[in-house]
Amino acid sequence: MRGHVDLPLVLDREASRPLVVQLGDQLRDGVRAGALKPGERLPSSRALARLLGVSRTVVTEAFQQLYAEGWLEGRHGSGTYVADLAHLTPRRSAPQPAAADPRTSDDLWWDEWERPCHDMIDLRPGSPWVLDYDKAAWRRAWRLAADRPPSDDVDPYGLPHLRALLADHLRRARAVPVGPENVMVTRGTGHGLDLVAATLLRFGDGAGVEEPGYRVARGVFAARGGRIVPCPVDDQGVVPAELPDDLRLLYTTPAHQWPLGGRLPIARRERLLDWARRTGAVVVEDDYDAEFRYDVAPLAALYGLDPERVVLLGTLSKSLAPDVGIGWLVAPPALLARVARTRELLADRTSGPVQQAVSVLLERGDLDRHLRRMRLEYARRRAAVVEILGGRVSGDSAGLHVFLRLAREEVAPLVTASAERGVLLDTTERHHHGPVRVPGLVIGYGSASLADVRKACEIIAGLL
Repeated sequence: MRGHVDLPLVLDREASRPLVVQLGDQLRDGVRAGALKPGERLPSSRALARLLGVSRTVVTEAFQQLYAEGWLEGRHGSGTYVADLAHLTPRRSAPQPAAADPRTSDDLWWDEWERPCHDMIDLRPGSPWVLDYDKAAWRRAWRLAADRPPSDDVDPYGLPHLRALLADHLRRARAVPVGPENVMVTRGTGHGLDLVAATLLRFGDGAGVEEPGYRVARGVFAARGGRIVPCPVDDQGVVPAELPDDLRLLYTTPAHQWPLGGRLPIARRERLLDWARRTGAVVVEDDYDAEFRYDVAPLAALYGLDPERVVLLGTLSKSLAPDVGIGWLVAPPALLARVARTRELLADRTSGPVQQAVSVLLERGDLDRHLRRMRLEYARRRAAVVEILGGRVSGDSAGLHVFLRLAREEVAPLVTASAERGVLLDTTERHHHGPVRVPGLVIGYGSASLADVRKACEIIAGLL
């Protein structure tokens, strides 16, 4: 096996092109020119970021894009390699938009000590508790769905019955006054975001993402040709006064900012919408964690304040399970029609049988009962985190994670020491597009049992 190759790369921070795009272009040119040979191993994302003096996120996002385009390939537990592209002739080529999956290769994101391990407590955020569900309701939903014949007429909007049920769910749970004509069934938030980007973004358009924020949103916008613009947040969420005027889209998580946990107050929501009306930008609202609130009542969704300037995205991945693959996109009918045309052009669809099963869960009230049960369960885990880690954590008013701010030099040693004691943790580093401006830990309590959450937090508290 060859050793990894030394790369003659230079990134210009003063250039108008984002660092991610610069790095991707130079790696493509290296392959086309023959400087990078098929099978050669690239440096790790951490090593390359250190060499270039950039955030590791810049490198991992460039690797994601090149992996999706077929320039690179990941080998589990081994690293990242130049793919076999011997058929290409040496020439310069502009990057082509392509859908990227941030989870294509785990080794792009995690060092060895960060990899999942069955005998460790995983407090990395992003996953719900899927072991406690109503088995009878689950079987019934799939049995009734199986009784309905398959369809050869795929509706890009989704099944009309499910759209009506989702509209009713949003009216009751989120006070969003919509009808079925405003709802499209998707496979989840990331899928809905990709459909919006594919419909509205042109190459080079400004696409704003909270900084720090959801890296999948950055990957989606970059894959669709967007120019990623980091938008600062504070402990309340995105800061409207610092938003530029040249954005086509802004992705935001106002219900529970990812990953810092801020809750965007009503006055700031109004300023954000004023900015959108003035600039003509479309605000893409990810209603992240809105279904799980503690101690406070949920604020109304942005969409309800201005349906003409906001697209609302939601999913059942946290409230039910990621494996279900059902979400929704709420927008004015005219915009939904454009998105539907995009879906038809892409031959994109949401599974009909899955939609049928979710319809049963909604119409029989099984989903509402599951949500009530899980709110109590997550509230116990959240209380344990706050009790043990005390006033050091913030962002605990909603959702399945909290934020623990640390000094920059404290983060890596604490993560390493926790892993040595059997606890996996996430940091804010990989949620930044540029240099880390808010160092700390993102502690998730969704996928671990209450006993494990308590045990892990006591280990963290001891290390602190």
